[in-house]
Amino acid sequence: MKKLFVSIMVGCMLFLTACGSSAPANTVHSLDDLKGKKIGVQLKTTGDVYSSDIEGADVQRYNKGEDAVLALRKGEVDAVMVDDAPAEVFVAEYGDIKILDEAFADEEYGIAVSKGNTELLDKINKALDTLQSAGTIDKIAQAWEKGEVEKTAYEGQTKEKYANGTLVMATNAEFPPYESRTENDEIIGIDVDIMKAVCDELDMKLQVEHTSFDSIFASVERGMADVGVAAITITEERLKKFDFSKPYVAAKQVIIVRGD
Repeated sequence: MKKLFVSIMVGCMLFLTACGSSAPANTVHSLDDLKGKKIGVQLKTTGDVYSSDIEGADVQRYNKGEDAVLALRKGEVDAVMVDDAPAEVFVAEYGDIKILDEAFADEEYGIAVSKGNTELLDKINKALDTLQSAGTIDKIAQAWEKGEVEKTAYEGQTKEKYANGTLVMATNAEFPPYESRTENDEIIGIDVDIMKAVCDELDMKLQVEHTSFDSIFASVERGMADVGVAAITITEERLKKFDFSKPYVAAKQVIIVRGD
């Protein structure tokens, strides 16, 4: 009987620990509460930039957004700043976190190309116009955001040969549903599907390369990749070094906190 009691107690302790009950109570209930708090972000993202401007904030930087979320659940940070679509994925995966009702900022995503590469930029913008008019981009984004697909929302890139060669896309596959990796290391997501559609318009073969978020820009700058696509927010600072396509998705920067 004593062994049974001990086993039950150990099981309960493990269950409570797994549920994150040891983490401190949430203290961030509004944007004003972020002052002086520890905020987890993915390194070099706009969340990193925005958080750094918050009065007294102690910004904790991680290579992946999910690592910041795990730190939040353990009580190592008080909040996480991230884009709204990935935030929804994290909240759906973990039942002990939530998103604040008020968004921190509105933003738009664009496709980054090297400065002065107007020929490629014009072709991409023309392709985006065609795809947006046809509703293709909205269909892709909605299918992923609603969880209607697991690998792809766009059936394309089926030709054996492409008249205009290969387009190399640098991305950071740690940002679902925009980009992530399967168990077989296949890179999938909204951005991948959109770029497949863009490449079909350009009669080019899409080649996707995974790297760290910060290295995306270096890859484009050095010519190792033709474009950088990873839910990249168009900002004044980034426009000084790179050219961007017209926005293809509107998004929000939001705050994730522990559940009450």
